[in-house]
Parts: sequence; C-alpha cells; structure tokens
Amino acid sequence: MAGTARHDREMALQAKKNLSTCTDPIEKLRLQCLSRGSAGIKGLGRVFRIMDDDNSRSLDFKEFLKGLSDYGVMIDKAEAQELFSVFDKDGSGTIDFDEFLVTLRPPMSNARKEIIMQAFRKLDKSGDGVVTIEDLRGVYNAKHHPKYQNGEWTEDRVFRSFLDNFDSPYDKDGQVTPEEFTNYYAGVSASIDTDVYFITMMKNAWKL
Repeated sequence: MAGTARHDREMALQAKKNLSTCTDPIEKLRLQCLSRGSAGIKGLGRVFRIMDDDNSRSLDFKEFLKGLSDYGVMIDKAEAQELFSVFDKDGSGTIDFDEFLVTLRPPMSNARKEIIMQAFRKLDKSGDGVVTIEDLRGVYNAKHHPKYQNGEWTEDRVFRSFLDNFDSPYDKDGQVTPEEFTNYYAGVSASIDTDVYFITMMKNAWKL
C-alpha cells in the first residue's frame, strides 16, 4: 500500500488550503472531511449512523446538526440549513444519509470506481461483501510487516491494523464494507489528477 499515506497527507493539506477560498456549502463540508484524511467522509457517515436511533437511515435537521457538531465540523446554523435543504430533495424534512455520503464523496470516474471494486473483490476472499481478518489470510502477507518481524505484533494484529486504514476512525469494527472501501479511495482519488495514474497505483498496490 505504498504511497497512500503520502497521498493522504498531500490531500489533507490541499483540502485545508482550498477551504480558505471555498464558498459552496457542499464543497466546504467535503473539504473539512478530507482535511482529516481519506477516512474523513466515512467517519462522518459513522457518526450519523450512530445517531440514527430508529434505524430509519435518515436524519432530521436536529440530528444532522448534532452529527456535524459531534464530528467537529465548523459550520454555522444558516449554512447547515442550506446544506440540509440541498439534500432534502423532496422537502420531507429528512435526508437519506447514504445519498448524503455519496453526494459528499469527491466525484470519481467509472474507471476509478471499477478498479476500486476489483481490489475489494480480491480482498473479499469469502465473497460475502465484507472484508474481515479471515479474508486477509492468504491475500495480504503480514510476515513482511516490521512490527511482526520484531515480535511486537501478532499476525492478527497486523491484519487488524491494515483493516483499520479503511475502517472508520471513530468506530473500528474490524470489518470493511464496499461503501467504506470506496469512501476511503474516493479520498485518495481526490489527490490524484489522472485516471491512468490512479489505476496504475491501484494495480500496483493490490497486484491486480
């Protein structure tokens, strides 16, 4: 996975820089998330999911405001209201947060989405749509990890640390869904200009 940490830092710095001149509320929120690194958007998604007490997969304005505030997003109420109304397309007073996250993700070409899913399918050995430690055995070699080599970590600990890259920063459950994997790479993708370079990076990283 060489290179992603560097891209992550570059992207976070770029997002912070762009924030100072940005006026569009959606782009502003996107940049605030990306300034935390590739997992930023996914982390916001997890905060919303925790707040969705009745499992309706939707949020009203009060929940939306609280979610943003819990995640430490700097936004005033008027801006949040404007954002909310963009997502509340049918004027029902609630927003679907899956749709919200998809809109918030930096736009990606189909070619990029496809290569991300190829990498996910390679990792998802059992084919059940979720990547776990069990899936990683035989796909990812933990024995090259410096902390495994010096005896500090077990093989499972190396696998877990690897999954944590893609898992949400605030609720690491050791399982990675296609949505989380795509959200992570949407962040990485935002720092890479050309499809060709992104696809080459993915192919090299995942030996596709």
